[in-house]
Amino acid sequence: MNRITLMLAAVLATGLLSGCKQKKQSEDIIVRKTEEPQHQGPIRMQEYKQTKDFKWLGKDYQADIRRMPDDSLRMVKDETGQLFVDNRITLNIFRSDGSTCFSRTFTKASFDEVLDDDYRRTGILEGLVFDRVEDNSVLFAGSVCHPQTDEYIPLVVSVSNFGDVTIKRDDQMDTNGIDEDTINQE
Repeated sequence: MNRITLMLAAVLATGLLSGCKQKKQSEDIIVRKTEEPQHQGPIRMQEYKQTKDFKWLGKDYQADIRRMPDDSLRMVKDETGQLFVDNRITLNIFRSDGSTCFSRTFTKASFDEVLDDDYRRTGILEGLVFDRVEDNSVLFAGSVCHPQTDEYIPLVVSVSNFGDVTIKRDDQMDTNGIDEDTINQE
């Protein structure tokens, strides 16, 4: 054999022998370091306004709803420690001549009787929107939510023609306009 072939064979044999060597196993467990979430300053929902014209007891009315973040309310902290500013919602109902028929400002505390301890502590007042007129009352859909989640408590705010306000949880399943009695008969 010639010298180059012998040298190549030696290099190849050395490479094979070193490749078959068992590597020393380490008993160390390597875990990536998790970073703490970076909290922003308190997060505020954007302002919201809804104006809705409707007929009530044969006359024309207009509901004006405004949501504003309110720094004077107690802030809410989520499970990561992020702070959220709670909201204040003002509901005005105007007659067709522009005079005020009803006016009230709501905070999460307005719904205290229908909230559980978790939502009293970690929820914010999310919204209030016109729903419908039913008999002598105007109904509004409201909600208190856990900020930046899909978790919320649906509420019904009813304003009577005498200005009485009733607040309850909305436990009616939304059936897209299908009457529940019709469903139960099928």
